[in-house]
This record gives sequence, C-alpha cells and structure tokens, in this order.
Amino acid sequence: MLSEGCSFMKGMLVGGVFCLVLSLLGSFNPSAESSPEDHHHHHIQAPSKDELKHLSDSRVEELKNEVRVYCVIMVQPKNLIYWATTVDTWSKHCDKPVFYTSENAKVFDAIDLNERDDWARLRKALIHAYENAEDLRWFFVAQPTTFAIIENLKYLILTKDSNEPFYLGNAVKSGELEYVAYDSGIVLSYEALRRLINVFKDEDKCPERGRALWKLGEDKQLAVCLKYTGVFAENGEDAHGKGLFNRQNVDNLIKQGMVDNPNNVLEGCCSDLAVTFNGMSPNQMQVMMFGVYRLRPYGHNFHDWLTFYPPKDSEND
Repeated sequence: MLSEGCSFMKGMLVGGVFCLVLSLLGSFNPSAESSPEDHHHHHIQAPSKDELKHLSDSRVEELKNEVRVYCVIMVQPKNLIYWATTVDTWSKHCDKPVFYTSENAKVFDAIDLNERDDWARLRKALIHAYENAEDLRWFFVAQPTTFAIIENLKYLILTKDSNEPFYLGNAVKSGELEYVAYDSGIVLSYEALRRLINVFKDEDKCPERGRALWKLGEDKQLAVCLKYTGVFAENGEDAHGKGLFNRQNVDNLIKQGMVDNPNNVLEGCCSDLAVTFNGMSPNQMQVMMFGVYRLRPYGHNFHDWLTFYPPKDSEND
C-alpha cells in the first residue's frame, strides 16, 4: 500500500510539473503585441537604374556621402583564422569596421567586451556602436564567417532614409516571429538602432539574460526586442526580387542553381548585386575577394551610374 501511495504521489508530482511547463510555454509569446493575422514583412529592393536616372547628379553625390556604414563584427579568439581573414578582406571596405571580442586577444585590435554570453555581448556591442557612430547612420552586424560586399549594401540602402526604422537582411519566419538571420548579416538604420537601445533599458520587454525555458538565438532575441518598438524584419532584394543576403556559400548556391535551373545556372543561382554569402572557408573568402575586387576583363567597362569610393586612408582592394 505504501509503495502504491508513493507511486501515486510521484505521478501527481510529474503531472504537475508537466502542466506547469505547458503553462509557461503557452504564456511565452514573443509577438504578443501583434495579432497572428498581421503581416509586417516587407521586401526592400535596391533602386533600379531607371530610378537613379530621375535623380540629379548633385542628389546622387549627396546620397553617396550619406550612405556610410559602421560594421559591427562579432569575433572570438577561438575563431582566430576567420577573424584574421575578415581583417584582411571585406572589412576594409566598411567606413568604420569595429571588431568586438568575447575576451582579450592581443593579435588584432578589438573592443574587449569581457562577456561570454552571446546575446549579452551583442547588446554591449550595439550600445558601443551607437555611442561611437559619430556621423555614420547605417550599421551592419556580421560574424567573421560571413563575406560581405559593402558596395552592394550601400547600393541597396542608397535611397533609404536612415531616420526611418530599417531592420533588414535575409528575413526568416519561425512560428509567428519574423527575424533577420544573423549568419547572413543584419542591417540596422540609425533610427532602428536608437529604438533598440531604448528598449534595452526595459528588462521586462528585452532582458539582458534570457528567462525562457529555452535559449533564443541572438537574431531571434533581437527581433523580439525590436518588435516591441514597432520595427519588423524586412527582406533585402534586387529589382528582380532575388534575395541579396545569402546564408550559403557561392559553391552551394551554384549547385542548387544547377538543380533548379540547369539551362541557366546563373539565373537560378543568385543576384549579381548580392550583399553577403556565408559558410565559406578562409581560403574561399580570399578567392572571393580576388573575384569581386581584382579580376577585370581588359577593355570592358562597367557603366554604373555611381561609384562608392573607399574610406579615407583605407588599404582596401
């Protein structure tokens, strides 16, 4: 009888815990402020050549000077080879590349945040970027495993107003939450970052340390905090609707293009105005750098409407 009583009590206890877990899961809703039928996702497209033709030369010059990018590059000493490759390749094209590290590393210049938690470290990096941006109005958040073509990013946001809350990249949906994938880069306008910094102060809406039963990735946590400020994920595309922020490397995208569109692999692959690729080895990133910035067919001119010049005193390609 005593054994049966113990079994009964154990069953009650396990059942109670299970009900509590279900209750907590049901109460956690990152998108509680928007109804399920709301669809805030937008498709942000790069300007077409026809659109640029309607702008005066003076206006184009103004836009070129206004579109300057602060690169927030999150690194860790354990990924030193990727860190070194990023220093030597695409980061040189940022107007202000700043590396943020989890712990002190003497090999390269970086802001030591002395923080092991990924989300807390990203928060600290964004606060530092906001406070030290000076006149830069656009922010690109990336990991060192991502290869970025900053000139294409500038073209995408050329006619966008940084005083509007832009949060864009490769928009992904997870349940009711739409977020920008971290591994393909995240773009924030000054206004979006300003709102984010403000909501960081509200521990109920945007806690520094996660309180949920499961741990959200940094990109999802970022989207949750931004939603409380009325800022929603937007997908960056070219004028033909092709995504510009890629979560895969070029090799995988070409292979997929061969399957999807074997008669026109490049058409089935990716945009020629792509901003990012992800998942390449350091050697592949160096080869990508050669293909993007150095290799040119002799006698062929690219009749682009504008040119983004490298930052002053930059050693970029």
